[in-house]
Amino acid sequence: MDPELLDRYADLIVSFGANVQQDQVVAIEALPEARPLVLRIAERAYARAARYVDVSYFDPLVKRIRVETADPDSLDWVPPWLGRRVLDLGELDAARIVLVPLVPPGLLDGIDPARAGRDRLPTLAETFTLVTDRSVAWTISPFPTEAWASVVYPDLEGGAALDALWTDIAHVCRLDEPDARAAWAERIEEIWQVATRIDALDLDALRFEGPGTELTVGLLPSSRFAKEGGAATTRTGIRHVPNLPTEELFTTPDPERTEGVVSATKPLDVGGSVVRGLRVRFEGGRAVEIDAESNAEALRARCATDDGASRLGEVALVDRESRIGRLGRTFYNTLLDENAASHIALGDGYAMPVADPADLPRVNDSRIHIDFMIGSDDVAVTGVSRGGDEVVILRGGTWQV
Repeated sequence: MDPELLDRYADLIVSFGANVQQDQVVAIEALPEARPLVLRIAERAYARAARYVDVSYFDPLVKRIRVETADPDSLDWVPPWLGRRVLDLGELDAARIVLVPLVPPGLLDGIDPARAGRDRLPTLAETFTLVTDRSVAWTISPFPTEAWASVVYPDLEGGAALDALWTDIAHVCRLDEPDARAAWAERIEEIWQVATRIDALDLDALRFEGPGTELTVGLLPSSRFAKEGGAATTRTGIRHVPNLPTEELFTTPDPERTEGVVSATKPLDVGGSVVRGLRVRFEGGRAVEIDAESNAEALRARCATDDGASRLGEVALVDRESRIGRLGRTFYNTLLDENAASHIALGDGYAMPVADPADLPRVNDSRIHIDFMIGSDDVAVTGVSRGGDEVVILRGGTWQV
């Protein structure tokens, strides 16, 4: 790892991603391998007069041991103190920095996917409360490890694969720019401008059409794409960037108005189980059939978590011109792959993109939120206005608005 690169990365995460403030509590969550970056983040947080930096390391190998050997009836159990910690961060209006993946893709290969799907850790339902309450300035950023790099670059040896992945991360996070913060400010403005043009269309639904896909996703009356536009603001007025990198325009769909079939355009990692060839059929807003070439049971188990787990909580649009998209690579990591292709998410919905408080009770509620990619150059996206007019949104992966 290049020390100078880590320094610039930590600067970006602390000052732009989480935008750490004086006297703020800062929580960091990461794999043990990320310690070199964690220490730099802590240094910079304290340099900005943070009150306290709390570091929590997640060991994915312990997760595998649990999934392999624990009583299957205990795999759904989540230690209550983990959720209380998250809610305490909200009460403190803290900052939260997460370095992903916390579970390397393919970690649970060879394990019964039905068992694997029952252990949701390190995901905690309480984090969705923080997002809805806008109490925490949070940001999620990638940290390459050899285990992850070996999946992305299977033809390279460990060190070479890791170097290649670091090169990708530096590029998509704009760390190769003279001023990464300025580069991101410009990009987020571009995202917001496109989102504003889409909102002006007054859309009632989005239609996705492509190989294996004929899907219509209904929107709430006040669903908006431009309310966030790549950045967010906490209830105390702190502007932060939830995802670094970010390339998506997202909004909250009507959880009762998704119809049709959809084929995933990238593999999906579900907590260490890689789901390939995913196909989902929706009726009345609910996923009624979930099939895949591998590990479908892992996703089915997640979708059985609660009543809202099989409905949509998010729909997002991404063009092919993003830095991630132009690489043409599958990262087996949702943070990166969802910013390379349009996607939908099963489970909990976001309140932030909803403009009218009257629509908030209709936002989907769940203890899960799982994004999977459905966009590509071969998938056309059409908007349907509230007046019934059809408007081309994406063709060949390029914006048409």
